[in-house]
Amino acid sequence: MTDESDISADDWAKALTAAEAGPEDDAAENSIRPGKLDDVVGQTRVREQLHLLLESARRRGSAPDHLLLSGPPGLGKTTLAMIVAAEMGVSLRQTSGPAIERSGDLAAILTSLAPGEVLFIDEIHRMARPAEELLYTAMEDFRVDVVVGKGPGATAIPLDLEPFTLVGATTRSGLLTGPLRDRFGFMGQLEFYTDAELATIVHRSAAILEVEIDAAGADEIARRSRGTPRIANRLLRRVRDFAQVRSDGSIDAATADAALDLYDVDILGLDRLDRAVLNALVGTFGGGPVGVTTIAVAVGEQSDTVEEVSEPYLVRTGLIARTPRGRVATAAAWRHLGKTPPDTIPL
Repeated sequence: MTDESDISADDWAKALTAAEAGPEDDAAENSIRPGKLDDVVGQTRVREQLHLLLESARRRGSAPDHLLLSGPPGLGKTTLAMIVAAEMGVSLRQTSGPAIERSGDLAAILTSLAPGEVLFIDEIHRMARPAEELLYTAMEDFRVDVVVGKGPGATAIPLDLEPFTLVGATTRSGLLTGPLRDRFGFMGQLEFYTDAELATIVHRSAAILEVEIDAAGADEIARRSRGTPRIANRLLRRVRDFAQVRSDGSIDAATADAALDLYDVDILGLDRLDRAVLNALVGTFGGGPVGVTTIAVAVGEQSDTVEEVSEPYLVRTGLIARTPRGRVATAAAWRHLGKTPPDTIPL
């Protein structure tokens, strides 16, 4: 049995997302992914840079440079990897960093790649070090050295690889080693989306899912989506369920508001855990400062879960602040909970 303390914060975040999604959600997610670069909403600079990179590679008749996409979960790194393969007219091979435990695992994948094929490695910062070192020569020289035997009799056999494009995705670019990062020819940092961009995405997804939605309903969903398309699409599906069961099937602002309230997503996009953290910080500890471990105990969660899943959004929206002495609730947090903030807040 795996002990909870052995599970990383990344795994907790993925587990929470997977728990909310079922097979129907997975199919819907795939169906509403943009298939071309022109269909992508937002990320204007990254899209323009990618367009130039892919178009120049097409004109040269060669594989594009290796790409590194970084940013928080749900912003479209996997989608962009699929689009790179589609734009180049080649197939996509997908794997993840944690799945590559030995250099032999990576060597088997690399030697089976077809010419020009795109290899997508999600969470590439979690790849085992021996596999990462094998990747250096594969990326630069399209060659891998496979060691046969052990001890003094071991022999390195060089194997040539077909030209390929590696697309790496990471939510923690700071954990990448310098030698690996420097071997990428393009590095794109994905940013959070604006409410207007998310509303456009909601309208597009609703049309694909054949859901009738007006502008106010799309705006309401977008406003509570935490700047993340994955969350916007997930909330759209849940609001669709509510509208089909308790309304006439169409989504307006009132329907979206009632549905999201039912699913514990408030006006700022805070969920149950976010509000529990705020209530503990304000109600139990008087606004802080207090350590994240103490907050986690108060809300009955792992400290990694609070720090990696809930806290980033609370900090980004200005509801809590990190100080040398601990976490502090801002005046906005007090007001969001319907409480009067104190005269002085120890920031």
